[in-house]
Amino acid sequence: MVAFGKKLKDRQIQEWQGYYINYKLMKKRVRQYAQQIQQGTLDRRHVLKDFSRMLDNQIEKIVLFLLEQQGLLASRIAKLGEMHNDLQQEPEINKITELREAYRTVGQNLLNLLYFVEINAIGLRKILKKFDKRFGYRFTDYYVKTRANHPYSQLQQVFKHVGIGAVVGALSRNLHELQDRQGSYLSIYDQPSLPLQDPVVDSINAAVDRLSHSTNFLNFLAQHALIMQDDLPAPSEEQVDEKRYHFMSLLLNLANTFLYMVNTYIIVPTADDYSSSLGAAPTVCGIVIGAMAVAQLFSSVYFSAWSNKSYFRPLVFSSLALFLGNVFYALAYDVHSIWILLIGRLFCGLGSARAVNRRYISDCVPLKIRMQASAGFVSASALGMACGPALAGILQTNFKIYNLTFNQNTLPGWVMAIAWLVYLVWLWISFKEPSHDVEENHTPNQSNNVENGALEKGLKQPLLITSDDKVHEDIDQDYDDSEEAPEESRLPANSIGSAYRLLTPSVKVQLLIYFMLKYVMEILLSESSVVTTYYFNWSTSTVAVFLACLGLTVLPVNIVVGNYISNMFEDRQILLTSEIMVLIGVVLSFHVIFPYTEPQYICSGLLLFVSAEVLEGVNLSLLSRVMSSRLSRGTYNGGLLSTEAGTIARVIADGTITLAGFLGQNKLLNVTLLPSLFISVISIIATCYTYNSLY
Repeated sequence: MVAFGKKLKDRQIQEWQGYYINYKLMKKRVRQYAQQIQQGTLDRRHVLKDFSRMLDNQIEKIVLFLLEQQGLLASRIAKLGEMHNDLQQEPEINKITELREAYRTVGQNLLNLLYFVEINAIGLRKILKKFDKRFGYRFTDYYVKTRANHPYSQLQQVFKHVGIGAVVGALSRNLHELQDRQGSYLSIYDQPSLPLQDPVVDSINAAVDRLSHSTNFLNFLAQHALIMQDDLPAPSEEQVDEKRYHFMSLLLNLANTFLYMVNTYIIVPTADDYSSSLGAAPTVCGIVIGAMAVAQLFSSVYFSAWSNKSYFRPLVFSSLALFLGNVFYALAYDVHSIWILLIGRLFCGLGSARAVNRRYISDCVPLKIRMQASAGFVSASALGMACGPALAGILQTNFKIYNLTFNQNTLPGWVMAIAWLVYLVWLWISFKEPSHDVEENHTPNQSNNVENGALEKGLKQPLLITSDDKVHEDIDQDYDDSEEAPEESRLPANSIGSAYRLLTPSVKVQLLIYFMLKYVMEILLSESSVVTTYYFNWSTSTVAVFLACLGLTVLPVNIVVGNYISNMFEDRQILLTSEIMVLIGVVLSFHVIFPYTEPQYICSGLLLFVSAEVLEGVNLSLLSRVMSSRLSRGTYNGGLLSTEAGTIARVIADGTITLAGFLGQNKLLNVTLLPSLFISVISIIATCYTYNSLY
């Protein structure tokens, strides 16, 4: 990855050099502030005041130049308009061609101006982020909130690109009229659906879209996927994205995500009954459910590595493994073997291609729709999580065909086997393998940066650094944009060990939080059938409805958090509050003295699950912003690390359920909740400790 400072220097228009944000100076000033505060020669209030004034001056310089250039473009278009009017009286083909080229030249100038705005907007966001990292202060929130809507603030000129729309409209209209319309008297306003007729207008609109392509909800939802986005893609990189993108292939990746999540949760309502029918204890359902996660620990790594060379072949292998796994799962009933059942689940886990799905979106989807594709990835996962148990609730029948039994235990396996077979045929017919020749020609500067928030939303930074000098060195190595940084320090991590060494203390805390929330959610979901059968005598259909209702809360909760809560509170406040609510949900789930009731179980489970969902969204949002940029690409990327942390949590949780079953079903609930309580308390202590180290 090429440092932003070097990108800024290389891509500046020389004539405009003095009007760009002075990123190098501001970065140097941030370091000076840190040294002066550490030495006690400068107080924090003076730093905030001085840095605010410097930012105001930089933005004013940018905006005044932007307005000047807009005025020059408007003046140029006005003069060309006069020439256009004269040509309508006496049309000449040569002059029309010259006029069209003149308009295109203006369009290229406008493109340069848009790129000028984009570079400065990214520079402002990055320097604000760097300031917050150094001092642990929510300066970004303060600065954006006080400037965004103030009548004298010029911040909106930078991020709302005020006035540019009028210039784009004038160019589009005139270029449209200069085309050969074959006698048509219709204007551009009479044909609003007319495709853009000139390449320069296409490029301009793409640049405008890139400046304002995301909404708060899409941005928040996409960060669940931990799919990194590049801050400042080169035009050549955008062309590569367009060449590699294929809509049907993207749809197939999202379908793979959806089906895998259905496959994961479709057995949860019936796993205890299936285990009992094969002569095992009902609590063996923990191993049955967790076997898939055990295999996923290994499949995530090899799929991530495989996706460096191909996307099609890993997806084919995934489909075949899942098809075979579900067939084994279904046949285990008739051969009466718990081992065949477990082998089937292991095969299903070996088919987990979520790493490939993430990499395809990150590498092959154009930047302008990558946020929507990332949100689609999360939505497909949430929908699959809800549909799995719901489908299990429907499959309540019992019949035989020849020697094969079809009942509530085996039908999930047969249905998913057919689904994966159909998917494999669709994949074989419709998937288009992206060109890897293009990818190999990419230089390291194509790496996605870990930031993909928008400044107008306000970058809500996570727990960050202590005053320890070694921590500051780590932060500088991971986040420093120094142009002198060696190229090796920007290469992707080449092993799990090197990836782990890139994790700062705050990132480790957030991975601990991710481990905790996945553990408590897995305990709730995996033991739900055993617990509800023991205490309330629930049927499989009732358990399926309960689990489906939990899954259906995912998207509404994310909408509320992404659109409202994240705009009202800092992410760190939401993070700590969600952790406390998860802890409360765990405590309320215990069966202590009074008889255990359905309202207690449902309410505590809903509180725990919804709080964990909010926590997951905020935690991954923070994680995507502070994880080292070296973890944004390659086999051992940030998405893989978070997936491994969550998968390990699920494996341990499912193992805990099975081990606790040896103590008896009457003790299962409390015994499995004790580790959840312990881990929740530890994560809250770690969060608070990191908060205290910032101030």
